[in-house]
Formats: sequence, structure tokens, C-alpha cells
Amino acid sequence: MNILILGATSAIARVTALEFAAQGHNLYLASRDSDELARITTDLSSRFPINVQYGQFDAEDFTAHAAFLLRVIAAMEKLDGVLLAFGDMKDAQPVEIINRNLTGAISILGYCSEYFIAQKSGFIIGISSVAGDRGRRKNKIYGAAKAGLSTYLQALRNELFFHGIRVITIKPGFVDTPMTYGLKGMFCVAKPEYVGKRIVASINKLSDIVYLPWFWRYIMLIIKWMPEWLFKRVRW
Repeated sequence: MNILILGATSAIARVTALEFAAQGHNLYLASRDSDELARITTDLSSRFPINVQYGQFDAEDFTAHAAFLLRVIAAMEKLDGVLLAFGDMKDAQPVEIINRNLTGAISILGYCSEYFIAQKSGFIIGISSVAGDRGRRKNKIYGAAKAGLSTYLQALRNELFFHGIRVITIKPGFVDTPMTYGLKGMFCVAKPEYVGKRIVASINKLSDIVYLPWFWRYIMLIIKWMPEWLFKRVRW
């Protein structure tokens, strides 16, 4: 398969790319950091007999998304799947957080969807977060963006199902990455390697929504069931 990874320099995307490569899939790696993309591409190309291409992609440059996807398709000749792995929650203004986690995702996935519909095959994997399952004061903007992304992916899944296209929503809990470094109150922290392996495995599973690790499904079920009069009194 030929797979586009958006946000390929993130910690989770790196290990997921490694897992895809180990299984023999060709990759197109995209992010804002071209120098780091080149290093990752060189590493994967030297370790696995696959085709690895890379190109610069800015989630916030919405007007460039259509042309970007055309370049990817030209380089790979065909796309079989897309992994959306970009996002940010630190050191940014609210509008930037929304654009990086939601608006940019809606923009590029819209073009990817049109391509897969015309092709009549493909899959989309979007990395959202358990933070979007219920609003908390400590990450209200990031949580709102991820809630929006989860809802968008759900709507996309409903639309693309009739075209034979899979849409999988990944909802990680706390993962040991630079984005979560220094955050207080983290527990049950997962390794990126575990998350990457489960993301790749999700393609051959039946679940449309995957919590990682699995127990976050039940943690968030309890949190979502908590009555509002109690939830608003909890300091988290």
C-alpha cells in the first residue's frame, strides 16, 4: 500500500511510519520540518526495501492543501490510505490551536476524501484524543478542537461508508511524547511504540473508534457518565 502520513515528524507518527515500513508499505511523509523529514526518509529507506518520499506540508496553509495532495499523488502514483497525525496544544493562541488540530484536518481530509471517492477505495486514520470526550478547564481549547475532530471523523465515516472507504478514529490517552512533557496529573502513560503498533493493527480490525491503550474506553465512559452537577465541581 501507498500511505500518506500527515504530521510525520510527531513522536506517534514516527513509530507508526516505522511499523508501516516494517510491513512493506510505501510512504509519503509530510510535515512543516523538511530537514527532519529528510532524516526520517533516509533512515527508513536505508532500513526497508520500500519507496519513501517526503514533502513540506503546513496544516494552517489551507489554500495550499489541494496542490499538495496533487503532488503526493504524482509522486506515489496512487494513494491507498492517509494517517492524520498532526496537532498541538502547547504555546499557541486559541485560534492557532483550533487551526492546527481541527480546521487544517478538515481541509486536507476533505481533499483526500474526494480522491478516495473517485478511486472507490482507501482508508483514513485520524488521531484525535480522549481530551475531546468531555470538556475540562485545563485544556478547554485543545479539548474542543479534538471533540470537533472526532465529530468530523464520525461524519466522514458515515459518508464514506457507502463508498467502501474506512475511516478510523484513534483516541490516545496520555502518551510519552514531547507534546505532553512536563504536564501535571498524567497517569497510565503509554509508550509511542505501543500506540504506533496499535494504529497500524487497527486497519485490519472492525472497530471504528480505537482507544489507546484500550482501558481509556472505560475510563472515559465513566467520565462521560458523570452528572454535570458533579463534573463541574471536580478540579481537573
